Formats: sequence, structure tokens, C-alpha cells
Amino acid sequence: MIELRDLAPDDEELLYRWRGEPEVARWMSDADVSGREAHRAWFTQLSNDPDLRGWMIQRSGRPAGLLTLTGLSGHHRRAAWNWFVGDREARGRGVGRAAQVLGLDRAFGDLGLHKVWAEVMADNDAALKIQTATGFRREGYLLGHVLKDGAPRDVVLLGILRDEWQALAPAARGQLVAAGLIAA
Repeated sequence: MIELRDLAPDDEELLYRWRGEPEVARWMSDADVSGREAHRAWFTQLSNDPDLRGWMIQRSGRPAGLLTLTGLSGHHRRAAWNWFVGDREARGRGVGRAAQVLGLDRAFGDLGLHKVWAEVMADNDAALKIQTATGFRREGYLLGHVLKDGAPRDVVLLGILRDEWQALAPAARGQLVAAGLIAA
């Protein structure tokens, strides 16, 4: 079963390792993991800043990845969405798809957001496929928007509104329940 749980202090070390792995780091559009202290400061902010919210993605009770929302305190009721599957064994097993559904339920339900949006590297086919299948729509394309390893990379802007998610959620949840990925 895939679940989301609140972050715990013990998660900081594991997230540091995952964020430094090439398969995870190559898709991150924010700054590279620049060192232990910078990561620790990032984790402390993620854990304590009311503008941010993070959950550990769990697979069968074990940490598998991270899902975050940033920009929660704005009056527009929208937030930026970031996620990754860090556990190699969890990749390609529906974890990302399930995390999208569970995260959108929390964003639009618990947090009362109007919109969730994301920036995804244009060549990250797996993330684009999962997010589009979950209901995110392409809203824009930014040429050379981020520098990754000193080279400009294009970014696709994706978004989903609360009303769109409410229409899609029952079928999305039903598919995951039927596949044994989330609880009913």
C-alpha cells in the first residue's frame, strides 16, 4: 500500500542521500544539493515553515519518496508541487501515480487549495506522463528556464484546479484501489 505520512526528524538523513543520487538529482530543478548543512537548513524549513508542507511517500510502510507543496500562505490558494521517488525498488511500481492522487486529495481537501501547479523538466517523460495521467494539464513551456549542471534546460508548466480534481478523483482513486496500491 502507498501512503503519505508527515515528515519526521529521522527522515532528514534519508532525504539527503536520495537528493544526492544521480537518478533523483538530475530531475531536480532547484539548486543542487550543495552540502550537508544546506540540506539540513532546507529540511528544517520544510518541517517548520507554514508556507511549506512535505510528506514522506511510503510503500508497504517503508519510505519511498517525498512530496512537497510550497507557497501555501498566499491569498491565491495555490501551491507549487514537487515530488520524487527516491527508493530504487519503488520506481516503476505505481508509487508516483498513487502519491499524486493522495497528494492532490490532501491539497484540495485538507489544505483547501484552489490550484496546484508544477514545473517539470521537459525531458522528464516519466514525471510528465504520471502527472498528465493524474489530471495535470500543460499550461506553458519555458525555454532554458533552469540551469542544470551549467546548461539551460526547458521546463513544462503543469496545473490542475480543484474542480478538475474533484471530477477526476473518484475514478483515479478507484483504479488505485483496484490495483491494490491504496486503501479504499
